[in-house]
Amino acid sequence: MYTEQDIDLLKIKGISKEQIETQLENFKRGFPFLEIISAARIGNGILKVDDNEEKSFLNTWNEFLQSDKTVSKFVPASGAASRMFKDLFSFYYSDENKPTTDFVKTFFGRIHEFAFFSPLDNLCTELYGKSIDQLCNEDRYKDVLKVLLSDEGKNYANKPKGLLLFHSYPEGNRTPVGEHLTEGVLYAKNADNIVNIHFTVSEEHKEMFELLTAARRLNYELKLDSKFLVSFSVQKPSTDTIAVDMNNEPFREEDGGLLFRPGGHGALIENLNDIDSNVIFIKNIDNVVPDRLKENEAHYKKLLAGVLITMQKRAHDYLKKLDSGDFISEDLNQMLSFTRNELNIHNSAEFTSEDDLKKYLIKKLDRPFRVCGMVKNEGEPGGGPFIVKNIDGTASLQILESSQINKDDKRSMDLFNNGSHFNPVDVVCGVKCYKNNKFDLTKYVDANTGFISLKSKDGKELKALELPGLWNGAMSNWNTIFVEVPVSTFNPVKTVNDLLRPEHQ
Repeated sequence: MYTEQDIDLLKIKGISKEQIETQLENFKRGFPFLEIISAARIGNGILKVDDNEEKSFLNTWNEFLQSDKTVSKFVPASGAASRMFKDLFSFYYSDENKPTTDFVKTFFGRIHEFAFFSPLDNLCTELYGKSIDQLCNEDRYKDVLKVLLSDEGKNYANKPKGLLLFHSYPEGNRTPVGEHLTEGVLYAKNADNIVNIHFTVSEEHKEMFELLTAARRLNYELKLDSKFLVSFSVQKPSTDTIAVDMNNEPFREEDGGLLFRPGGHGALIENLNDIDSNVIFIKNIDNVVPDRLKENEAHYKKLLAGVLITMQKRAHDYLKKLDSGDFISEDLNQMLSFTRNELNIHNSAEFTSEDDLKKYLIKKLDRPFRVCGMVKNEGEPGGGPFIVKNIDGTASLQILESSQINKDDKRSMDLFNNGSHFNPVDVVCGVKCYKNNKFDLTKYVDANTGFISLKSKDGKELKALELPGLWNGAMSNWNTIFVEVPVSTFNPVKTVNDLLRPEHQ
């Protein structure tokens, strides 16, 4: 089955034959749908923090920042910006010379409000001898787009979102990278004034990120009285997955070689696993706001982190007690109550002995922790918070995407569609055990939560395999806590016109 060329490619990528066989079996067998017990809601899986609790959680986090523990920000930033400009491309390749859709009309009608307007205007003047306004007055809208999107101009369509100008400031306009550095100071700066930030980027753009950071970091450090330790990584080749044809046989390229594809954002559990910190914040590259709104953002980041530290400390104290053997039946019942009422882990099985209960408690408490902000569902896309049945018979909190739900099961679809909250990818992780050793995060992935999608290559259909999502199946076996946060903390930029929203002006 495998040629010498195949073997060489596997060695280069660090992928074993066993991994390939497992992936091929996944294509043939498919992935099981998850069984939803109920949607998570306030009082049933989602914590709504009152004012007194909030003060306590904030104080807990501020005290933690003054300790010798380490904190990092983890920002997935490999996504290309091409989807942001989909509507502009539709116009560019159309037969129309003037904008006809509301989207394109809005873009050109408010083009002066974009942070990238000035450099774009200068480049138009340099290339055409005319400003953007002059070009638009002559119905040369597509010339403006050519300068914005193509490699002859700003090449925004082929750059990652993290390197585009998002927000305007008197001292100079700022990219999402700059915004993440700035906001990190507000909730992730330690007692030594250090902010650790890690970006996962694509291989082709890594140098561009490094150059931008090197050029701007000193200015940010002087302005914000902080020191930034910025690092980058790329998705590991060993997390690529094999593609198959419609008969579930390995897809062969024109030269006969195997085709591998990136395994999706779930592959980043490997990158996250390489971060040696006690606490790690996860936030998408495009969910940033200007300085005037950052205090609100930081407030809720600190709240989530305070909940994490509080809950994790309780679990660690229980584990130390179990480890010492100095406990009574009442202690075990208290710990079981904690797993049920605070961590929302439900187990219907009876425990045959105290030793049986102790083993169960250790298994459930001695795991990575994550606290996830959840926003009231107002029609935004994305996964949501649910209580789901696990392989071991327990039920626990999980973040689900629509691809994990059986579309033919009316009950599951009704539960999924009527969820009260959604996931804005606002996560704080505790990744060290009660002995302060780091967990191997790859051991807490539910391998049965992958996803198969249909793609094409060179005009031929194929099936692609995505690994369990980073905040879905890749964190399935973590202890999970959902906390309600306001929609004001969720300000993604999915299209270029999202930058015209008040939150980004």
